[in-house]
Amino acid sequence: MRNFEKQKPNFIFALTVFLIVFFGITMISSSSVVISMERFGHNYYYVGQQLISLVFGLVAMFITYNLDYRFWRKNSFWMMVVTLLLLILVFVPGIGKSAGGAHRWIGIGSQWFQPSEIIKLAFIIYLAAWFDNRGEKVKSFVLGFVPFAFLILLVGALIMLQPDLGTMSVIFLSASAIYFASGADLTHVIIGAGGVFAVVAALIKAAPYRLQRLLVFLNPSADTQGAGYHINQALLAVGSGGFWGLGFGQSKQKYLYLPQVQTDSIFAVIAEEMGFFRSLLLIAGFAFLGYLGFKIAKNAPDNFSRLLAVGITTWILAQAFINIGAMLNLLPLTGVPLPFISYGGSSLIVLLAAVGIMLNISRHAGEAR
Repeated sequence: MRNFEKQKPNFIFALTVFLIVFFGITMISSSSVVISMERFGHNYYYVGQQLISLVFGLVAMFITYNLDYRFWRKNSFWMMVVTLLLLILVFVPGIGKSAGGAHRWIGIGSQWFQPSEIIKLAFIIYLAAWFDNRGEKVKSFVLGFVPFAFLILLVGALIMLQPDLGTMSVIFLSASAIYFASGADLTHVIIGAGGVFAVVAALIKAAPYRLQRLLVFLNPSADTQGAGYHINQALLAVGSGGFWGLGFGQSKQKYLYLPQVQTDSIFAVIAEEMGFFRSLLLIAGFAFLGYLGFKIAKNAPDNFSRLLAVGITTWILAQAFINIGAMLNLLPLTGVPLPFISYGGSSLIVLLAAVGIMLNISRHAGEAR
Protein backbone atom coordinates (compact mmCIF):
# COMPACT_ATOMS: atom_id res chain seq x y z
CA MET A 1 0.00 0.00 0.00
CA ARG A 2 1.19 3.52 -0.77
CA ASN A 3 1.51 6.06 1.97
CA PHE A 4 0.22 9.28 0.39
CA GLU A 5 1.27 11.55 3.24
CA LYS A 6 3.32 14.18 1.45
CA GLN A 7 6.68 15.44 2.69
CA LYS A 8 7.98 18.98 2.61
CA PRO A 9 9.58 19.80 -0.75
CA ASN A 10 13.33 20.07 -0.98
CA PHE A 11 13.61 23.74 -0.02
CA ILE A 12 17.42 23.68 -0.30
CA PHE A 13 17.08 22.70 -3.99
CA ALA A 14 14.61 25.56 -4.52
CA LEU A 15 16.80 28.05 -2.63
CA THR A 16 19.86 27.08 -4.67
CA VAL A 17 17.93 27.63 -7.90
CA PHE A 18 16.65 31.03 -6.73
CA LEU A 19 20.14 32.17 -5.74
CA ILE A 20 21.50 31.20 -9.18
CA VAL A 21 18.54 32.87 -10.94
CA PHE A 22 18.90 36.17 -9.10
CA PHE A 23 22.65 36.12 -9.64
CA GLY A 24 21.86 35.68 -13.34
CA ILE A 25 19.49 38.67 -13.30
CA THR A 26 22.24 40.74 -11.68
CA MET A 27 24.83 39.71 -14.27
CA ILE A 28 22.45 40.36 -17.18
CA SER A 29 21.94 43.87 -15.81
CA SER A 30 25.71 44.38 -15.93
CA SER A 31 26.67 42.52 -19.12
CA SER A 32 23.91 43.92 -21.34
CA VAL A 33 24.03 47.66 -20.54
CA VAL A 34 26.12 48.60 -23.57
CA ILE A 35 24.37 46.46 -26.17
CA SER A 36 21.00 47.47 -24.70
CA MET A 37 21.85 51.16 -25.15
CA GLU A 38 23.17 50.46 -28.64
CA ARG A 39 20.00 48.69 -29.79
CA PHE A 40 17.19 50.19 -27.70
CA GLY A 41 18.42 53.54 -26.40
CA HIS A 42 18.46 52.64 -22.71
CA ASN A 43 20.61 50.41 -20.51
CA TYR A 44 18.13 47.95 -19.05
CA TYR A 45 16.04 46.51 -21.88
CA TYR A 46 17.40 42.97 -21.52
CA VAL A 47 17.20 42.78 -17.74
CA GLY A 48 13.63 44.13 -17.91
CA GLN A 49 12.65 41.43 -20.40
CA GLN A 50 14.34 38.78 -18.26
CA LEU A 51 12.39 39.93 -15.20
CA ILE A 52 9.15 39.54 -17.16
CA SER A 53 10.24 36.03 -18.16
CA LEU A 54 11.07 35.31 -14.52
CA VAL A 55 7.49 36.15 -13.53
CA PHE A 56 6.14 33.75 -16.16
CA GLY A 57 8.71 31.16 -15.07
CA LEU A 58 7.64 31.40 -11.44
CA VAL A 59 4.01 30.96 -12.49
CA ALA A 60 5.03 27.88 -14.51
CA MET A 61 6.97 26.54 -11.51
CA PHE A 62 4.00 27.10 -9.21
CA ILE A 63 1.75 25.16 -11.60
CA THR A 64 4.14 22.22 -12.08
CA TYR A 65 4.88 22.12 -8.35
CA ASN A 66 1.18 21.69 -7.57
CA LEU A 67 0.57 19.12 -10.31
CA ASP A 68 1.13 15.53 -9.20
CA TYR A 69 4.17 14.22 -11.10
CA ARG A 70 2.06 11.29 -12.35
CA PHE A 71 0.21 13.80 -14.54
CA TRP A 72 3.27 14.01 -16.77
CA ARG A 73 3.42 10.24 -17.16
CA LYS A 74 -0.21 10.07 -18.30
CA ASN A 75 0.21 12.87 -20.83
CA SER A 76 3.79 12.27 -21.96
CA PHE A 77 2.86 10.97 -25.44
CA TRP A 78 0.70 13.94 -26.41
CA MET A 79 3.21 16.41 -25.00
CA MET A 80 5.84 14.83 -27.20
CA VAL A 81 3.62 14.96 -30.28
CA VAL A 82 2.76 18.64 -29.74
CA THR A 83 6.40 19.56 -29.19
CA LEU A 84 7.50 17.74 -32.35
CA LEU A 85 4.86 19.69 -34.28
CA LEU A 86 6.26 22.92 -32.83
CA LEU A 87 9.73 21.92 -34.02
CA ILE A 88 8.29 21.50 -37.52
CA LEU A 89 6.45 24.84 -37.39
CA VAL A 90 9.73 26.78 -37.08
CA PHE A 91 10.21 26.08 -40.81
CA VAL A 92 6.72 27.28 -41.84
CA PRO A 93 6.81 30.77 -43.42
CA GLY A 94 4.82 33.31 -41.44
CA ILE A 95 5.03 31.24 -38.26
CA GLY A 96 8.67 30.37 -37.87
CA LYS A 97 11.26 33.08 -37.35
CA SER A 98 14.88 32.90 -38.41
CA ALA A 99 17.97 34.84 -37.40
CA GLY A 100 21.59 34.43 -38.42
CA GLY A 101 20.69 31.59 -40.76
CA ALA A 102 19.07 29.55 -37.97
CA HIS A 103 15.39 28.54 -37.86
CA ARG A 104 14.77 28.16 -34.12
CA TRP A 105 11.87 30.43 -33.19
CA ILE A 106 8.13 30.70 -33.46
CA GLY A 107 6.72 34.21 -33.40
CA ILE A 108 3.49 35.27 -31.71
CA GLY A 109 3.12 38.98 -32.37
CA SER A 110 6.32 40.63 -31.15
CA GLN A 111 7.19 37.67 -28.90
CA TRP A 112 9.41 34.79 -29.97
CA PHE A 113 9.93 31.47 -28.24
CA GLN A 114 12.14 28.45 -28.94
CA PRO A 115 10.48 25.03 -29.23
CA SER A 116 13.97 23.51 -28.86
CA GLU A 117 13.87 24.59 -25.21
CA ILE A 118 10.51 22.88 -24.71
CA ILE A 119 11.68 19.64 -26.35
CA LYS A 120 14.44 19.30 -23.71
CA LEU A 121 11.80 18.85 -21.01
CA ALA A 122 9.14 17.10 -23.13
CA PHE A 123 11.63 14.49 -24.37
CA ILE A 124 12.87 13.80 -20.83
CA ILE A 125 9.29 13.27 -19.64
CA TYR A 126 8.48 11.04 -22.60
CA LEU A 127 11.61 8.90 -22.19
CA ALA A 128 11.06 8.51 -18.44
CA ALA A 129 7.52 7.23 -19.10
CA TRP A 130 8.60 5.11 -22.06
CA PHE A 131 11.45 3.35 -20.24
CA ASP A 132 9.26 2.85 -17.19
CA ASN A 133 6.74 1.06 -19.42
CA ARG A 134 9.45 -1.07 -21.09
CA GLY A 135 10.54 -2.66 -17.83
CA GLU A 136 13.11 -5.40 -18.42
CA LYS A 137 12.78 -4.99 -22.21
CA VAL A 138 15.13 -2.03 -21.92
CA LYS A 139 18.02 -4.52 -21.65
CA SER A 140 17.16 -5.98 -25.07
CA PHE A 141 19.02 -4.66 -28.10
CA VAL A 142 15.99 -5.04 -30.38
CA LEU A 143 13.25 -3.98 -27.96
CA GLY A 144 15.25 -1.43 -25.97
CA PHE A 145 18.23 0.04 -27.80
CA VAL A 146 16.87 0.14 -31.36
CA PRO A 147 13.63 2.05 -30.50
CA PHE A 148 15.63 4.41 -28.28
CA ALA A 149 18.10 5.08 -31.10
CA PHE A 150 15.19 5.78 -33.46
CA LEU A 151 13.73 8.35 -31.03
CA ILE A 152 17.13 10.06 -30.71
CA LEU A 153 17.48 10.19 -34.50
CA LEU A 154 13.96 11.59 -34.92
CA VAL A 155 14.45 14.42 -32.44
CA GLY A 156 18.04 14.95 -33.55
CA ALA A 157 17.05 15.36 -37.20
CA LEU A 158 14.52 18.09 -36.37
CA ILE A 159 17.01 19.90 -34.13
CA MET A 160 19.87 19.68 -36.63
CA LEU A 161 17.68 21.06 -39.44
CA GLN A 162 17.50 24.32 -37.44
CA PRO A 163 20.59 23.77 -37.02
CA ASP A 164 21.52 23.55 -33.32
CA LEU A 165 24.29 21.11 -32.41
CA GLY A 166 24.56 22.51 -28.87
CA THR A 167 20.94 21.75 -28.03
CA MET A 168 21.28 18.32 -29.64
CA SER A 169 24.29 17.60 -27.41
CA VAL A 170 22.31 18.51 -24.27
CA ILE A 171 19.36 16.36 -25.37
CA PHE A 172 21.61 13.40 -26.15
CA LEU A 173 23.41 13.57 -22.78
CA SER A 174 20.19 13.82 -20.74
CA ALA A 175 18.52 11.06 -22.80
CA SER A 176 21.57 8.81 -22.37
CA ALA A 177 21.49 9.35 -18.60
CA ILE A 178 17.85 8.23 -18.50
CA TYR A 179 18.65 5.22 -20.70
CA PHE A 180 21.53 4.18 -18.44
CA ALA A 181 19.52 4.76 -15.23
CA SER A 182 16.67 2.63 -16.59
CA GLY A 183 18.94 -0.43 -16.46
CA ALA A 184 20.24 -0.55 -20.02
CA ASP A 185 23.05 -2.88 -20.99
CA LEU A 186 26.37 -1.00 -20.73
CA THR A 187 27.47 -2.48 -24.06
CA HIS A 188 24.47 -0.88 -25.74
CA VAL A 189 25.32 2.46 -24.15
CA ILE A 190 28.87 2.23 -25.54
CA ILE A 191 27.56 1.28 -28.99
CA GLY A 192 25.20 4.26 -28.88
CA ALA A 193 28.00 6.65 -27.87
CA GLY A 194 30.12 5.36 -30.76
CA GLY A 195 27.24 5.87 -33.18
CA VAL A 196 26.68 9.44 -31.98
CA PHE A 197 30.40 10.19 -32.32
CA ALA A 198 30.26 9.00 -35.95
CA VAL A 199 27.16 11.11 -36.66
CA VAL A 200 28.71 14.23 -35.09
CA ALA A 201 31.89 13.69 -37.12
CA ALA A 202 29.78 13.47 -40.28
CA LEU A 203 27.87 16.64 -39.35
CA ILE A 204 31.13 18.52 -38.73
CA LYS A 205 32.50 17.38 -42.07
CA ALA A 206 29.28 18.32 -43.88
CA ALA A 207 29.17 21.92 -42.55
CA PRO A 208 32.28 24.07 -43.09
CA TYR A 209 31.45 26.40 -40.18
CA ARG A 210 31.38 23.46 -37.74
CA LEU A 211 34.75 22.24 -39.03
CA GLN A 212 36.04 25.80 -38.64
CA ARG A 213 34.85 25.89 -35.02
CA LEU A 214 36.65 22.62 -34.34
CA LEU A 215 39.88 23.92 -35.88
CA VAL A 216 39.59 27.14 -33.83
CA PHE A 217 39.05 25.05 -30.69
CA LEU A 218 42.25 23.14 -31.43
CA ASN A 219 44.20 26.33 -32.23
CA PRO A 220 42.37 29.49 -31.06
CA SER A 221 45.27 31.80 -31.97
CA ALA A 222 45.21 30.80 -35.65
CA ASP A 223 42.59 33.36 -36.78
CA THR A 224 41.99 35.89 -34.02
CA GLN A 225 40.12 38.37 -36.21
CA GLY A 226 38.09 35.79 -38.10
CA ALA A 227 36.74 32.43 -36.97
CA GLY A 228 38.68 32.63 -33.69
CA TYR A 229 37.43 36.10 -32.75
CA HIS A 230 34.65 34.95 -30.38
CA ILE A 231 36.71 32.52 -28.32
CA ASN A 232 39.69 34.89 -28.17
CA GLN A 233 37.52 37.69 -26.81
CA ALA A 234 36.02 35.27 -24.28
CA LEU A 235 39.47 34.09 -23.16
CA LEU A 236 40.61 37.70 -22.93
CA ALA A 237 37.67 38.46 -20.63
CA VAL A 238 38.34 35.41 -18.46
CA GLY A 239 42.05 36.18 -18.24
CA SER A 240 41.46 39.87 -17.45
CA GLY A 241 39.41 38.93 -14.40
CA GLY A 242 42.32 37.29 -12.61
CA PHE A 243 41.64 35.88 -9.16
CA TRP A 244 39.28 38.56 -7.82
CA GLY A 245 37.88 40.24 -10.92
CA LEU A 246 37.68 43.82 -12.13
CA GLY A 247 34.59 44.49 -10.03
CA PHE A 248 30.86 44.41 -10.73
CA GLY A 249 29.99 46.49 -13.78
CA GLN A 250 33.64 46.98 -14.75
CA SER A 251 33.85 44.58 -17.70
CA LYS A 252 35.70 45.96 -20.72
CA GLN A 253 34.72 43.17 -23.10
CA LYS A 254 31.01 44.01 -22.88
CA TYR A 255 31.75 47.22 -24.81
CA LEU A 256 30.77 45.47 -28.05
CA TYR A 257 33.93 43.34 -28.17
CA LEU A 258 32.51 40.06 -26.89
CA PRO A 259 29.72 38.57 -29.08
CA GLN A 260 26.45 37.36 -27.47
CA VAL A 261 27.52 39.00 -24.25
CA GLN A 262 24.19 38.60 -22.42
CA THR A 263 23.41 35.09 -23.67
CA ASP A 264 25.94 32.38 -24.54
CA SER A 265 29.01 34.42 -23.45
CA ILE A 266 27.77 35.67 -20.10
CA PHE A 267 30.12 33.40 -18.12
CA ALA A 268 33.09 35.22 -19.67
CA VAL A 269 31.74 38.52 -18.25
CA ILE A 270 31.16 36.83 -14.89
CA ALA A 271 34.79 35.67 -14.84
CA GLU A 272 35.99 39.14 -15.90
CA GLU A 273 34.01 41.03 -13.26
CA MET A 274 33.89 38.48 -10.44
CA GLY A 275 37.25 36.76 -10.93
CA PHE A 276 38.35 33.14 -10.64
CA PHE A 277 37.33 32.48 -7.04
CA ARG A 278 33.80 33.86 -7.28
CA SER A 279 33.28 32.20 -10.67
CA LEU A 280 34.30 28.98 -8.95
CA LEU A 281 31.50 29.56 -6.44
CA LEU A 282 29.00 29.62 -9.33
CA ILE A 283 30.39 26.34 -10.66
CA ALA A 284 30.16 24.91 -7.13
CA GLY A 285 26.53 26.10 -7.03
CA PHE A 286 25.72 24.07 -10.13
CA ALA A 287 27.57 21.06 -8.70
CA PHE A 288 25.60 21.36 -5.46
CA LEU A 289 22.36 21.65 -7.44
CA GLY A 290 23.32 18.47 -9.27
CA TYR A 291 23.96 16.69 -5.97
CA LEU A 292 20.54 17.73 -4.66
CA GLY A 293 18.87 16.74 -7.92
CA PHE A 294 20.34 13.24 -7.89
CA LYS A 295 19.42 12.96 -4.22
CA ILE A 296 15.80 13.71 -5.17
CA ALA A 297 16.10 10.99 -7.83
CA LYS A 298 17.49 8.52 -5.29
CA ASN A 299 14.56 9.13 -2.92
CA ALA A 300 11.91 9.26 -5.65
CA PRO A 301 8.77 7.21 -4.93
CA ASP A 302 8.74 5.19 -8.17
CA ASN A 303 10.77 4.39 -11.26
CA PHE A 304 9.15 7.02 -13.48
CA SER A 305 9.85 9.88 -11.09
CA ARG A 306 13.39 8.57 -10.52
CA LEU A 307 14.14 8.60 -14.26
CA LEU A 308 12.47 11.98 -14.64
CA ALA A 309 14.60 13.51 -11.88
CA VAL A 310 17.77 11.96 -13.35
CA GLY A 311 16.95 13.43 -16.77
CA ILE A 312 16.19 16.95 -15.51
CA THR A 313 19.30 17.05 -13.31
CA THR A 314 21.55 15.79 -16.11
CA TRP A 315 20.04 18.36 -18.49
CA ILE A 316 20.93 21.26 -16.16
CA LEU A 317 24.45 19.96 -15.45
CA ALA A 318 25.21 19.08 -19.08
CA GLN A 319 24.09 22.47 -20.35
CA ALA A 320 26.11 24.30 -17.69
CA PHE A 321 29.19 22.18 -18.46
CA ILE A 322 28.91 22.76 -22.22
CA ASN A 323 28.44 26.52 -21.84
CA ILE A 324 31.24 27.06 -19.33
CA GLY A 325 33.54 24.61 -21.11
CA ALA A 326 33.11 26.53 -24.37
CA MET A 327 33.97 29.87 -22.70
CA LEU A 328 37.15 28.32 -21.27
CA ASN A 329 38.02 26.66 -24.61
CA LEU A 330 37.69 23.23 -23.03
CA LEU A 331 34.98 22.47 -25.62
CA PRO A 332 34.22 23.90 -29.08
CA LEU A 333 31.75 26.80 -29.18
CA THR A 334 28.24 25.38 -29.58
CA GLY A 335 25.89 28.19 -28.56
CA VAL A 336 23.89 26.93 -25.57
CA PRO A 337 22.77 29.27 -22.77
CA LEU A 338 24.05 28.98 -19.21
CA PRO A 339 21.07 27.58 -17.24
CA PHE A 340 19.21 30.14 -15.07
CA ILE A 341 21.89 32.74 -15.91
CA SER A 342 21.85 33.62 -19.62
CA TYR A 343 19.30 36.00 -21.09
CA GLY A 344 16.46 34.10 -22.76
CA GLY A 345 12.82 33.79 -21.78
CA SER A 346 12.12 30.38 -23.30
CA SER A 347 15.06 28.79 -21.48
CA LEU A 348 14.28 30.36 -18.10
CA ILE A 349 10.55 29.56 -18.18
CA VAL A 350 11.04 25.90 -19.17
CA LEU A 351 13.84 25.42 -16.63
CA LEU A 352 11.70 26.81 -13.80
CA ALA A 353 8.82 24.57 -14.90
CA ALA A 354 11.24 21.62 -14.59
CA VAL A 355 12.26 22.84 -11.13
CA GLY A 356 8.59 22.73 -10.11
CA ILE A 357 8.43 19.10 -11.23
CA MET A 358 11.53 18.28 -9.20
CA LEU A 359 10.01 19.89 -6.11
CA ASN A 360 6.80 17.93 -6.58
CA ILE A 361 8.77 14.68 -6.81
CA SER A 362 10.62 15.60 -3.61
CA ARG A 363 7.24 16.05 -1.86
CA HIS A 364 6.50 12.39 -2.52
CA ALA A 365 9.84 11.12 -1.23
CA GLY A 366 8.18 9.45 1.78
CA GLU A 367 5.94 7.23 -0.32
CA ALA A 368 6.79 3.54 -0.56
CA ARG A 369 8.15 2.36 -3.90
